[in-house]
Amino acid sequence: MSPSESAADLPVRHILPALTEALAERGAAVLVAPPGAGKTTLVPLALADQVDGRIVVAQPRRVAARAAARRMAELRGERVGETVGYAVRGERRTSARTRIEVVTTGLLVQRLQHDPELPGVGAVLLDEAHERQLDADLALAFGIEVRAALRPELHLLAMSATAQEERLGALLGTAAEPAPVLRAEGRAYPVDVVWVPPPRPVDPPHGLRVDPRLLDHLAATVRRALAEHDGDLLVFLPGAGEINGVAGRLTGLAGTDLVRLHGRQSSAEQDAALRPAAGRRRVVLATAVAETSLTVPGVRVVVDAGLSRVARTDLARGLGALVTVPVSRAAATQRAGRAGREAPGRVYRCWSAADHDRLPAQPEPEIAVADLTSFALQLACWGRPDGTGLALPDPPPAAAMQVARATLEALGAVAPDGRVTGRGRAIAAVGAHPRLARALLDGAARVRPHRAAEVVAVLAESAPGDDLVATWRRLRSGTDPAGTRWRAEVNRLRAALDESPTSAESPPSAGPDDRQGGPDDQRNGPDDRRTGPDNRRNGPDNRRNGPDDRRNRADNRRAGRDGRQAGPELPDDLAAGLLVGLAYPERLARARQAGAETYLMAGGTAADLAPGSPLAGAEWLAISVADRAPGRRGAVIRQAAVVDGATAREAGAALLRREQEIAWSGEDVVAREVQRLGAIVLLDRPLARPDPARVAAALRDGLRQVGLDLLAWTRPARELRARLAFCRQALGGEWPEVTDAALLDRADEWLGPELATARRRADLARIDVPAALRRLLPWREAARLDELAPERLAVPSGSRYRVDYSDPAAPVLAVKLQETFGWRDVPRIADGRVPVLLHLLSPAGRPVAVTRDLASFWRTGYPQVRAELRGRYPRHPWPADPTGAPPTRGLQPRRG
Repeated sequence: MSPSESAADLPVRHILPALTEALAERGAAVLVAPPGAGKTTLVPLALADQVDGRIVVAQPRRVAARAAARRMAELRGERVGETVGYAVRGERRTSARTRIEVVTTGLLVQRLQHDPELPGVGAVLLDEAHERQLDADLALAFGIEVRAALRPELHLLAMSATAQEERLGALLGTAAEPAPVLRAEGRAYPVDVVWVPPPRPVDPPHGLRVDPRLLDHLAATVRRALAEHDGDLLVFLPGAGEINGVAGRLTGLAGTDLVRLHGRQSSAEQDAALRPAAGRRRVVLATAVAETSLTVPGVRVVVDAGLSRVARTDLARGLGALVTVPVSRAAATQRAGRAGREAPGRVYRCWSAADHDRLPAQPEPEIAVADLTSFALQLACWGRPDGTGLALPDPPPAAAMQVARATLEALGAVAPDGRVTGRGRAIAAVGAHPRLARALLDGAARVRPHRAAEVVAVLAESAPGDDLVATWRRLRSGTDPAGTRWRAEVNRLRAALDESPTSAESPPSAGPDDRQGGPDDQRNGPDDRRTGPDNRRNGPDNRRNGPDDRRNRADNRRAGRDGRQAGPELPDDLAAGLLVGLAYPERLARARQAGAETYLMAGGTAADLAPGSPLAGAEWLAISVADRAPGRRGAVIRQAAVVDGATAREAGAALLRREQEIAWSGEDVVAREVQRLGAIVLLDRPLARPDPARVAAALRDGLRQVGLDLLAWTRPARELRARLAFCRQALGGEWPEVTDAALLDRADEWLGPELATARRRADLARIDVPAALRRLLPWREAARLDELAPERLAVPSGSRYRVDYSDPAAPVLAVKLQETFGWRDVPRIADGRVPVLLHLLSPAGRPVAVTRDLASFWRTGYPQVRAELRGRYPRHPWPADPTGAPPTRGLQPRRG
């Protein structure tokens, strides 16, 4: 069957007339079609005959963009680059004849930024809109605004297999009159679903770890599928590590080729995986790059692990982590559709039907979980720093945007009001993450431009290996299979560097830590913007690949133009470390102790080397990749370069602080001179003559943290405080409040002189607290304190006893009953307002009565007490009428 004959039966063909009519009438529409319906290839070809100008088709992945262009060219019987072409990072195949150009969404965003009118373009098609990549959201929002403000005749079509069509329709149209939604029902061929959960329980994925027992089950399922069904197999796995793990378990398959397909491969390797092998069956082990827009020829069976690898951002620590999560139901549907592209197929899902019902309906949009630094820069370049007024499917989270804006402001890319600066446009023009662009622009003069481009390309390509310098050398030697792709990126970055303005002022540091991007296996993300708005930077530039001496001469000329001295040539490790530090200054790290594998990053997070790392023993590291798995306190270092202290200081110059620290620390005042690189202490020595005012402030902090127990609360001090509390309770007015909170608030008033001369905690314990407390009293109150709240009261026997003011509402006078004979009422204090509470004691000092009404006690209580105690204490007087009896402190004489 010819390609044109097979395309004739695709479901989308039947709605093409309605689609072209809707676009002609409304200018915007939504097309919902299941996998294999032909939307990616047939719709652009149909519109090319109806729309003036070029048709631009945006794909989320480079491999999908190339594959879609090849398929459309095949349907027309042409070669790629004629009527149908493509442009992706580092590669472009178009000509003057090209009417349909397939690009990545990131490249489309750059073109819109370069010239929002998109001259010569008649229609923009956004494929796989349901994936909700950041670039896809931006392309949609920018395209809608371009139609509204500049190009009302521009056709805009959002295409998806599992789109939330109502939301897209409202965005492309209005809430009152949404854009038309067209549906192409049915698959090209049916796909049977076989549920094959593991026979024994397996551990759920945790971070990057996938239970090896699940990989065993996947390999067994592949062997079963090969035996039960004809055709090639497409196996979906979360990452390259799992691909290698399953491949190792499938060795020895007779007559079957194992093929890998993931985002870290070169274009040639990816394209080879999409070509059938004559006469042999194939098992294609792939990540999510094969999930949408691709037809892998010969595939009749899909084996799905049901897992996906996504990025999560830790805003507080400035770290990202790749985590393995269950796929959504929508993604599972997309994957299953790969089996029904060319003939009836089958999908083996390695989970149960019940588990399937519990999966999320849609994948989480990238805007909800990703680092938004590049996204925020694109908004600023567009003139909408916070996205207000743009037709974004979802608003960006406020916290993530705040972090992104702070990062960009520290880079000098945006002004405090959020507007893009000239430096910000220069950073955006590089087409890399703003962090990496900063490292390239600011590090080129120090390490030479070509070396800077090489290191930044290693970082941009997420090349594996914990030793960054070893990875760099391996790629440079040409022995790494990924070298071709890396070299193309080096050339692109070098071209961007040569074209960047040299006058953009650069701050010394990038400020808040960046958030790591998504997995390279799944999407190209910001990388696709690197092709540049006019695509002149694409493809290898042989003039820049000449001998080293010619390249170095060019590097020297650039350094001279920049007005900066390149200085002595840095060795590879220091050059790489400097660039990493410029990109991620908060990840400069120092070993906790000599020879340790635990480091403290300048951002304050601890990080551990993986066991057996060749970086072990280094005092300083510049960490390019670190992640923190859920539930883990510290991070794990995934990639770093060894640096020395001088290079760390140079790269993290904006984080350097030398200051005198005088503060309360734990149990006492600490006064020291400290130099820090972020959270890393470089110098720590005691201060001989600390500022007395700052010492006093530290002591006040100590009082707040530890409490007033730092003072010596002797009995006189406690009693005076209680008397003052009583006066406050009874009289109010100018009498001071002496609660802990009140005393701490007014510490300067009553402790000021002592704090001014104190130097340490021990000095607080020597303060005369009663004298200090009296400073709180106005002079009138101070003069009457002993009158209103006497320390002691005289009783009829002539004794003077202390008044207990522990309870401000009820001052207590404890006295032996015989000493109160003659009293008819209790004494009163506070200008007669408050009667004391009498605690009447037995001759042995034990309480026998408590009263404020002494007259009532003499009448009713005393007779009972007298009857009970006179026999026990016969030598003490127990008169029948105590009000008329003389008080006594002693015993009655013995009777002869």
